[in-house]
Amino acid sequence: MTTSSPADAFLAEITDLFTRLGGLHYGEDVTQMEHALQAAHHAKLDDAPPALVAAALLHDIGHLMQKIGEDAADRGIDTRHEQIGAGYLARVFGPEVTEPIRLHVAAKRYRVAVDPAYGSRLSDASQQSLALQGGPMNADEIKIFLADPFAAAAQKLRGYDEAGKDLDAEVANFETYRALLRGLIDQAGKL
Repeated sequence: MTTSSPADAFLAEITDLFTRLGGLHYGEDVTQMEHALQAAHHAKLDDAPPALVAAALLHDIGHLMQKIGEDAADRGIDTRHEQIGAGYLARVFGPEVTEPIRLHVAAKRYRVAVDPAYGSRLSDASQQSLALQGGPMNADEIKIFLADPFAAAAQKLRGYDEAGKDLDAEVANFETYRALLRGLIDQAGKL
């Protein structure tokens, strides 16, 4: 009988979430899995550090963990997926992975506040969720966001998030990221 390490068990849990629920949509034309893989692909193309590649891959895992359903935004519910996902992943990953995830919605709110044209380029689903997430930041929220040491990483993640919605993208599969994720779990030393 083989036993797996706690890190392998956690990776299996994440993989299972994406395998079982990654085919769901969240208001976009692409599935959760396609979106995750495309966001990670864009992070790699940008030569992002491994932690930010992992954050791009896992940034919406909170959506997969919820029992509210795919139509939460249509029902006027902000699911706070960024908080749920970051909290879950913080069990094994360091803040270099989890904080950009926690802040990726704030990064959208920031970007719309400082660049109104950015808001007009958001997908319909992203505009709908923006309204539920508080809309553009006010001046005080901007100061708080920019003071966060992970604000720049969250802004980069936001870009990968927006780029990850192409119906025709060809990207690597989820298993491709296993070694990267395992290395980051080992580096964090939480297990």
